[in-house]
Amino acid sequence: MEIKRTFEFIEYALANYPKDDAFSVKRNGKWEMFSTQDIKQKADFFSSGLISLGFKKGDKILTISNNRPEWNIADIGMEQIGVIHVPVYPTMATSEYDHIINHSDAKMVITAKKEHYERVKNAPVITSKNIPVYSFEKTDANGLFNDILNTGKENFEQNSGKLQQMKADINEKDISSIIYTSGTTGQPKGVMLTHKNFISNVLAQVCVVPEGVNKAISFLPLNHVYERSLNFLYTYLGVSIYYAESPETLVADIQEVKPETFATVPRLLEKIYDKIYEKGRELKGIKKSIFFSSLRSAQKYEGNKSSNMFLKAKLAFDNKLVFDKWREALGGNIKLIVSGGAALQPRLARVFNAAKIPVIEGYGLTETSPVISVNRLDDIKPGTVGKLLETSEVKIAPDGEILYKGPCLMKGYYKDRERTEEEIDENGWFHTGDMGELNGDILKITGRKKELFKLSTGKYVAPQLVENIMKESPFIEQLMVIGENERYCSALISPAFEYIRKWGELHEITFKNNSEIIKNKQVIEKIKNEIDELNFDVDDSMRIKKFALVCEEWGPDTGELSPTLKLKRNFIFNKYKVRIDWLYEKTDDEGYVLS
Repeated sequence: MEIKRTFEFIEYALANYPKDDAFSVKRNGKWEMFSTQDIKQKADFFSSGLISLGFKKGDKILTISNNRPEWNIADIGMEQIGVIHVPVYPTMATSEYDHIINHSDAKMVITAKKEHYERVKNAPVITSKNIPVYSFEKTDANGLFNDILNTGKENFEQNSGKLQQMKADINEKDISSIIYTSGTTGQPKGVMLTHKNFISNVLAQVCVVPEGVNKAISFLPLNHVYERSLNFLYTYLGVSIYYAESPETLVADIQEVKPETFATVPRLLEKIYDKIYEKGRELKGIKKSIFFSSLRSAQKYEGNKSSNMFLKAKLAFDNKLVFDKWREALGGNIKLIVSGGAALQPRLARVFNAAKIPVIEGYGLTETSPVISVNRLDDIKPGTVGKLLETSEVKIAPDGEILYKGPCLMKGYYKDRERTEEEIDENGWFHTGDMGELNGDILKITGRKKELFKLSTGKYVAPQLVENIMKESPFIEQLMVIGENERYCSALISPAFEYIRKWGELHEITFKNNSEIIKNKQVIEKIKNEIDELNFDVDDSMRIKKFALVCEEWGPDTGELSPTLKLKRNFIFNKYKVRIDWLYEKTDDEGYVLS
């Protein structure tokens, strides 16, 4: 069966490997399973229900939901009749929902539960345009998702002919979804992705998945293009998808499901590593020595092609004595972890791969549906984002920017022709905004073009490179490099408060609150030493000369990070402008600032 429309992935799965646990979700501590047949049938009923409500090809429906099988039912149900799905993050502010609902011309909103409904119900566009709001769970919304399913089921016989005709009328160039980029500045852009965009990318990713992958756990938001493309890929390959109950239960859910794969962001891997490292520090005597000897060996690992026989023998010993426990903590069956969304520290990639927990880093954008390149299990190159997919045509512009062409490139930005023409040049090359190097077909990211800044000395600084290196310290949770038009680089640091509290306990230091932590001279000195050590891996012009600690933990809810955990630089700069000015008040080029 040749797949040309995204809703055909579920049809392919039903025909080739129907499963009782095609999609599962943990709710209230129990797993609920949906078979391939369940999903297909309910999607048909949802399509029928939308037909009864008068929806037609080109209409838009916006969803605000956590990961759950109902999301997929709604997604497939929309796709089958040409209704364009507009999925958004469930953590946005009411004003952001108002903008996207209005801009996307959504004719219906579907929320998952009460907290999502409460965020959107007061959006002015909802009342001014009388847009109906439905919900997967019981809320005060206009109705339940099941109401639409039941209407569709009752009218399925009379709607089935129209459903088949509407499916036949959809072609691969039609828009499947509009995905609004989270962005770190300005209003989000609506990226129009076609059926062909998604399908080309999904089929190109098949070569990355090893044999023996039968279960995947999913926790990154489904409204994000990468997790969504993975859901298509898992469905196509017959991999059962288990949706974690919450971030707090993730590790327990992984241990229960025992998946072979999952996708993540680097920050989660950093936290896993930090917890392991912390437990190692608590060991005594020979056990502690063996633990840290294993870590040192793992950090030298360059993959299966390493010719260092002594290192291989040492790691074989370490895997039996130390790393076996790491694998057990992740269910014991992991064959592949894919990391994306931000730069993965090469040190972490080496350590996890040495521990036989393969982590491969990839790269892509919403506009490219999304994957452009990804490492392969048999050739992992830490510090790079791997080999180009066969669908990717990439070149590096004279100024170092990565340019892309291929069947996965978006149709354009919704209702924004000017921006589309700015991003896609007259020769069809999409300007990614990322800086990189291409060695054969291996891609390396070196920074974000718009984030580059120049010191008063004329030297350019790529802040992401420095930030990624500095976050190797377990004492640093988030860090932003600053220094545009100044003589040297400084940094604002949001410390790893939980880690520092535990470090303090080992040194008989107690802290009442975050404010005490950032004012403690021993903490400041420790972070100074960490930065001094990590500065050796940084080009001299980009080394951090001063820093200031802040007592706030940065996150999406407080505005410092985007939903995809990228720094909102303008927001942070404005929030801490007084602190930043203070960093550059003194005339000397050295000396760390006490916070």
